[in-house]
Amino acid sequence: MPLPGISRRTVLAAGAATAATTALAAAPSAHAAAPTLPNGTSSDKVLVVGMDGLRHDRIDAANAPHMKAMMRDGTYGLSLLYANPMAATSSGPGWSTISTGVWPDKHGVRDNTFTGKNYGQYPGFLARLAQVRPALSTYAAVDWKPLDTQGTVTPGADAKLVLDGDRDGYVAHDATITAETESVLRDQNPDVLFVYLGNTDVVAHAGGTGQKYLDAIAVQDAQLGRMLAAIKARPTYATERWTVIVATDHGHVDAGGHGGSSIEERRTFVLATGPGIAAGARPLDTRLVDVAATVFHQLGITPDPAWGLDGKPIQQRSTDPFDTLQSALTQRVDETGIPAGVLGFTHTPPSGWSVINSAMGTGGMTEWRGWSFATDEFWSRTQRDQQRELNVRARGVFAVADSDEWADKSFSGTYDSTLVSPAYAVGGSTRATLEFTTLYRQEGSQRAEVLASFNGGTPVLVRSYTSDVISQHQSLSVAVPSGASSVSFRFRYTGANNWYWTIDGVKVTAS
Repeated sequence: MPLPGISRRTVLAAGAATAATTALAAAPSAHAAAPTLPNGTSSDKVLVVGMDGLRHDRIDAANAPHMKAMMRDGTYGLSLLYANPMAATSSGPGWSTISTGVWPDKHGVRDNTFTGKNYGQYPGFLARLAQVRPALSTYAAVDWKPLDTQGTVTPGADAKLVLDGDRDGYVAHDATITAETESVLRDQNPDVLFVYLGNTDVVAHAGGTGQKYLDAIAVQDAQLGRMLAAIKARPTYATERWTVIVATDHGHVDAGGHGGSSIEERRTFVLATGPGIAAGARPLDTRLVDVAATVFHQLGITPDPAWGLDGKPIQQRSTDPFDTLQSALTQRVDETGIPAGVLGFTHTPPSGWSVINSAMGTGGMTEWRGWSFATDEFWSRTQRDQQRELNVRARGVFAVADSDEWADKSFSGTYDSTLVSPAYAVGGSTRATLEFTTLYRQEGSQRAEVLASFNGGTPVLVRSYTSDVISQHQSLSVAVPSGASSVSFRFRYTGANNWYWTIDGVKVTAS
């Protein structure tokens, strides 16, 4: 349902769309009259193309010149999804994450029933634009009806095209959507568009990710190319600043299907070209929630902190010190579930950081002996369905202490490792605030402590963790003693074949 005050100026009804689909099947050049939009008001314009169930590693093998040109000319960020119990790797949660710019623990959609959806607090970006920039001309075209009926994407659109019918009609649906979007781009003046193409998902479900899937990717790439050509053919194109974003909601297993926790099902990407977006960039810190944030940024809109967005613009790089370790990442040593050649861990801390392992037990899995630094793909591959997939608010490289995985090889003693930050200046301040994101699972006698050391003195306890903290932002404040000029923080984890603790996005401020 639309938010209060949001109008739908034009809607192409499902019946009319079905008729248009039938006509298109008989005569591919035929299409229904395009919805009429209000005249656009912005020179900054954004086209978001959603391709359902498009596994990014299959794009390379497909005849997809337009997406590959975008990879050359723009920024291409790969990332992994959550898994249950946060949400299934299904379309409902995936498109909700793309549209709202927040993770399922906020938008509330955990599967395709949409039970628990929280779009009132976390609306899609079209609905948000209707609130904060109502003069923009916006358009949505979808052929998976829940994107409309559940309020995931279309609320806020000034005009929309919603196609109805069974999944066997998606080839014709995608063609209709492409033709109508071409018409809107060529003959009208839209500012922001969301266009959904669903046939890749249908083909993967029916026959896996083999040649027919590659053929479906090629068709959708050609449809993307037609939209790009329509943009460039606009008479006002030279005075406009267009951003184009392509993204997907989830991946597929090789045989077809999704919803589970495998790496193949969790694969997603965000591909973008436009003003300020670097050519050829392959950032390690992209997440699926970045689509909505990128739309706002490209329109010159600064999100209100009250929106609670989890995303950031795709061109905005992380300042997290752990991400500086990307070039130091190596492949597996003792782990067997991680393919050889996947570079994803190191014991080398970033500049200014250190790890104290003087009380650490001996033996165990090499990768996890003491605090390590790893990527999502490397760490979550160690063992599926133990909630490592829920580390969604970590980006790029993060710090991890994992006594559970360490104990998977013969060891003696206990896991006892401390991660030590650099010293931060706090002279003349009364409080020091430590911020970071974390995923922590508690078990048995395991302990996790954050400590502060002023001027190199005895560390004092700031916080201990005794229950699960599932992918949350933390803000811990501590009083600065009189005369203190610096503070260093320590993260101490002890356990014996228990669970794990991750730390990322560390930031320290003084006030």
